[in-house]
Amino acid sequence: MDSTLATSRPDEQTPSLNRARRAAWGSFAGAVVDWYDFLLYGITAALVFNSEFFPQVDPAMGTLAAFATFGVGFLFRPLGGIIFGHFGDKLGRKRMLMLTVWMMGIATACIGILPSFDSIGWWAPVLLVILRAIQGFAVGGEWGGAALLAVESAPKGKKAFYSSGVQVGYGVGLLLSTGLVSLISSMTTNEQFLSWGWRLPFLFSIVLVLGALWVRNGMEESAEFERQQEQETPKAQKKRLPVFEALARHPGAFLKIIALRLCELLTMYIVTAFALNYSTQNLGMPRELFLNIGLLVGGISCLTIPLFAWMADRYGRRRIYITGALLGALSAFPFFMALEARSIIGVVLFSLMLANIAHDMVVCVQQPMFTEMFGPGYRYSGAGVGYQVASVVGGGFTPFIAAALVTFSGGEWHTVAIYLTAGCLLSAITAMFMKKSTH
Repeated sequence: MDSTLATSRPDEQTPSLNRARRAAWGSFAGAVVDWYDFLLYGITAALVFNSEFFPQVDPAMGTLAAFATFGVGFLFRPLGGIIFGHFGDKLGRKRMLMLTVWMMGIATACIGILPSFDSIGWWAPVLLVILRAIQGFAVGGEWGGAALLAVESAPKGKKAFYSSGVQVGYGVGLLLSTGLVSLISSMTTNEQFLSWGWRLPFLFSIVLVLGALWVRNGMEESAEFERQQEQETPKAQKKRLPVFEALARHPGAFLKIIALRLCELLTMYIVTAFALNYSTQNLGMPRELFLNIGLLVGGISCLTIPLFAWMADRYGRRRIYITGALLGALSAFPFFMALEARSIIGVVLFSLMLANIAHDMVVCVQQPMFTEMFGPGYRYSGAGVGYQVASVVGGGFTPFIAAALVTFSGGEWHTVAIYLTAGCLLSAITAMFMKKSTH
């Protein structure tokens, strides 16, 4: 993968570096939009959707229903990975990335103007689920293309650092979504926020979409993809679907990606989505606490993810990944013990341990780690679909599963802590037994 960059003549280095920088910025900009929209839904589902779209059911069941719609987006992410991955492997990464941003922005803005249950009855939750499915479909095609464009354009020895913008986009999206919800929450009464205030951040997505399209329009197609297209014969280009090619050649890679993503998904969604609901509904804590924690996590991640990515390029990806996963396992029970004690200092400390240390250490290396499991001709499909299937298994229903565990255990948190610990340990063990990556 790196041979062309490594053997380039001196006068070719600058154009290659410029391409790498534009690819990194383009991947980052689109990731901000997609993750802002996707995470905004989770935050709002925890605060509003049970009363706005499911008021006819018991409050506990309404919360489960709201988190179930959150999970619907994850169910459609593999489909987006398959469709966008197929055309991304055939037509190019850039074209698909322009389309994913448009699709995500339109779906999010429509949620912002969606009538509530009181206005149109059961059509409200039905339309909400449809729009959430479109969001999931768009995100399903986003990560694979954004990660590939950044990794394939990055200089040798700096794959993790140059592609870390895809995950920094997650942090910025979390920062923007949580910040806007927190700001509007503080400027409105509870009735105003539930009535119309929660809709404003969804409409703001239009501004982000226009900015991301402007940035992505200036980036170039992946040089590695262009070389692959030039080298393939017409007969080779008509081979079976890329996703089937990836499955046939690397079946174990999909299972590895699922296991490797558990730590990332459980740590982030339990802190930013489940704990927000649990702390307000079960412990009577103010919603501003976890909204502010979300702001802090998003801001810090803009520094920690590139830092850990730089360390991974220098000291080894597996070493950084395993350290993060083990720290996540060690922080699970202390996090919930601090919640039960209503210790603000403890809650903040272990939230950062889970979402900024453990999460960021494992997430910073995923782009090169996952994409290098597959060949260039089917990499968008392989890495993208594997990544999104893992999102369904380990992420989409994490708030729902955690809420169900609390409900069925009579309000106790211990089963959720075990769930989080086990996921982090499985990720660490999987990384330990992986072959050392060459990069």
